[in-house]
Amino acid sequence: MFRKILIANRGEIAVRIIRSCQELGIRTVAVYSEADESCMHVGLADEAVCIGPAASSASYLRMDAILDAARKTGAQAIHPGYGFLSEKADFAEACQKHKIAFIGPPAKAIRKLGDKVTARATMHRVGVPIPPGTRKPIRSRQNVVRVAKDIGYPLLIKPSAGGGGKGMQVVTSPHELKDALDISQSESAAVFGSGDVYLEKVIEDARHIEIQIMADQHGNVIHLGERECSIQRRHQKLIEESPSVAVDAKLRSEMGAAAVAAAKAVHYVGAGTVEFLLDRAGNFFFIEMNTRIQVEHPVTEWVTGLDLIRMQIQVGAGEPLPLRQEDLQLRGHAVECRINAEDPDDDFSPSPGLVEGLVMPGGPGVRIDSHIYNGYIVPHHYDSLLAKFIVYAETREHALARMERVLAEFEIKNVKTTVPFLRRILAERKFRQGDYTTAFVEDMRAAEVRHRLHEFMHKLSDSFRRLTGGAGASYL
Repeated sequence: MFRKILIANRGEIAVRIIRSCQELGIRTVAVYSEADESCMHVGLADEAVCIGPAASSASYLRMDAILDAARKTGAQAIHPGYGFLSEKADFAEACQKHKIAFIGPPAKAIRKLGDKVTARATMHRVGVPIPPGTRKPIRSRQNVVRVAKDIGYPLLIKPSAGGGGKGMQVVTSPHELKDALDISQSESAAVFGSGDVYLEKVIEDARHIEIQIMADQHGNVIHLGERECSIQRRHQKLIEESPSVAVDAKLRSEMGAAAVAAAKAVHYVGAGTVEFLLDRAGNFFFIEMNTRIQVEHPVTEWVTGLDLIRMQIQVGAGEPLPLRQEDLQLRGHAVECRINAEDPDDDFSPSPGLVEGLVMPGGPGVRIDSHIYNGYIVPHHYDSLLAKFIVYAETREHALARMERVLAEFEIKNVKTTVPFLRRILAERKFRQGDYTTAFVEDMRAAEVRHRLHEFMHKLSDSFRRLTGGAGASYL
């Protein structure tokens, strides 16, 4: 087992990793930017090294600075968390070159799965269902109209090197195709350094279901059930659940087997997530595989009783998986809400600032993963995630009631958060019934806009009637 691990990340995930290391008796090294000197992970770690200015490009994305910190502190391994360098094959290779263990998959696996076109081809080869689409990047504009017609509309133009919805364009008709292609290729080149894109059929009325897998260095791979991730805005998840109300035991087994096959196809090691779209007929299709721990991993931990970070570290140190597939049991229901420093009433604009009047919720079946405290200054340089509220109960109905209580207990001053919006989601009838798709949030927001417009017109009409003594015609 490792004696010392450097955490190449910040915020709540760095705190989360440090806690598992402490329970394993492993010393930890935090790295931090100049803007993060007062961040919680810096104080929790046994050692801390400043790696540069506030900008991510000058600190958390600097492989040389992180590797230098690992060498100077004698760290035997690096845990990348999520984001930043976690899915960079070059970083995994650099760690290997410097004889520092990378707690994640091999660089070859990251490359195969990071390129979405290669990943689609790999999944097709091993029998994992993929949506209809191109298996090579769109390089020529000559035949793109014909290819798109063969696939059928609506379709997506997706960056081969990307993820998180960046550079993605939805095309509903042939006359939109070439302009959308220009936009997607341009954004892809700017964000990911590659203009390669591909076409994929839109799976309509779909749910976003992901399967957690874990693999060791001895060829053993298991899946740990599914997470329901359909509540998302602009392809960014807001609420996650496990298990999904749309997945029964048979479908879970089928999707789990496909996820295991996907991992074995690239000789995967560590924690990973295979993401699928599930249509209303029960057909599922591979979207991508995330080669890291996910933000929403705690809901899987609740229903399995496992510590996924601990398992990552153990398999990273060469230990075999501590259980077999037949040993896995899912119990109860878990829900996670992401609490972001954003203003939902101002199109979710960032809301950095000084944290005051902070009251964190608690009680039975409640877990809070966070790095904030009274007096903490939320910086504007990084992702806006402040905390994750995770609840567990025997039933989904009880878990949702518990989450409502948790969100109501939370208080914070000076910083706007997504909590009011999350509470509105939980109050929606279709959400409570589990009858929703990836379009749920946008449909809900559109309905809210219509409702506000309707109320405004009513007020306008009432004002007009008062001004005219009730003689004028109503605006409605």
